[in-house]
Amino acid sequence: MELQMLTAISPIDGRYRDKVAVLGDYFSEFALIKYRLFVEVEYFIVLSGIPLPQLAAFPETAKAVLRNLYHQFSMEDANRIKEIEKVTNHDVKAVEYFMKEKFDLIGLSPFKEFIHFGLTSQDINNTAVPCSMQDALHEVYLPAMDELVAKLKGLSAEWSAIPMLAKTHGQPASPTLLGKEIKVFIERLEIQLQQLKAIPLYAKFGGATGNLNAHHVAYPSVDWVAFANRFVRDALNLERSQTTTQIAHYDNYAAFFDCMKRINTILIDLDRDFWSYISMGYFKQQIKKGEIGSSAMPHKVNPIDFENSEGNLGVANALFEHLSAKLPISRLQRDLTDSTVLRNVGVPIAHTLLSVQSTMKGLNKLLLNPEAINRDLEDNWSVVAEAIQTILRRESYPNPYEALKELTRVNRKIDQTVFLEFIDQLLVSDEIKEELRKITPQNYTGVVS
Repeated sequence: MELQMLTAISPIDGRYRDKVAVLGDYFSEFALIKYRLFVEVEYFIVLSGIPLPQLAAFPETAKAVLRNLYHQFSMEDANRIKEIEKVTNHDVKAVEYFMKEKFDLIGLSPFKEFIHFGLTSQDINNTAVPCSMQDALHEVYLPAMDELVAKLKGLSAEWSAIPMLAKTHGQPASPTLLGKEIKVFIERLEIQLQQLKAIPLYAKFGGATGNLNAHHVAYPSVDWVAFANRFVRDALNLERSQTTTQIAHYDNYAAFFDCMKRINTILIDLDRDFWSYISMGYFKQQIKKGEIGSSAMPHKVNPIDFENSEGNLGVANALFEHLSAKLPISRLQRDLTDSTVLRNVGVPIAHTLLSVQSTMKGLNKLLLNPEAINRDLEDNWSVVAEAIQTILRRESYPNPYEALKELTRVNRKIDQTVFLEFIDQLLVSDEIKEELRKITPQNYTGVVS
């Protein structure tokens, strides 16, 4: 295993394998074979439930035995299917032949020609893949994102009262609250996660060119459209596209990938902001004994987790972009370009999962440095100019903006004393002057919903 990891071409299957290994249950070659087998078995079971005379004698007790084919699917089974594929040179047909072997072993030979009955390989692929995507979403990705959002909510609450200098265009701006700035990312993530959950994953299931031709010619009295809809909805928990070519439309796959890409873009924004806060000294980082930040500079503790996350999110988004742009396009009723591309669905999801873990690791290392935050506020008293000029506007004071502009846009240090002297010479009531004197960079933070 160590040799395999060290010689892996992709870091997902090498350096980072232990961090994303859970996704092997959904997107590995083993997983794809298992999901195909799941669809084939469930299709046969549902098919046996309609009144086809050739399946009338199929025993009810055999259904549990068939489901064990995927419930107890082993590496030995997967290897057997790969051996068959060496002969067939067709991966889905190999699964069909594997099932036929099993039917012979368990005494179901009379029924084995109804395995994969009337289907084309894309009826299996375009149901197996969205099943794997859906399971990975709910069992791995969303729990990881929920954990990240919960962490952000905890930090936002913990730092809700910490005033902080805002930066717009990289320059000092009206003060804000650290907790509120984290809350911005919470809101953005939650909105996009809700959209992701709402995207239905459609499946193609309709035979060689989408018209259920083979089904209809064999049993013209059966309502095959209703059958296909029921099978996809009830057995696979997917939505069935009604009018297709040989392959899925992939449009909702694209929506799924685009939404994940938007979430990743928000995470890149978050990573860069925390990187910047660390650079400004607003946060220190917990030091792990023995850990080295730089091979040359002993003092360094680098924000590597946020950098690692950002880098992997970039890789993920490039792949998501290709998936969403390529998959919905196919020549006429079908070309094969989607097949090889679909095999990479798990790669950007793995890079995304790795990024979420890295961001979490970075957040868990943060140590608030209130002295640095407050020092930045004290060094930028000019930001209260907005508050003072706004109150003077309220009082109809002549040209307040221009007066504050003249006061603050100079090449000298602007501190509290400068503002107090300015306030003292204003031609306003003592009550207004006292109101103005109470404004500081620490308390001029507005209101947060």
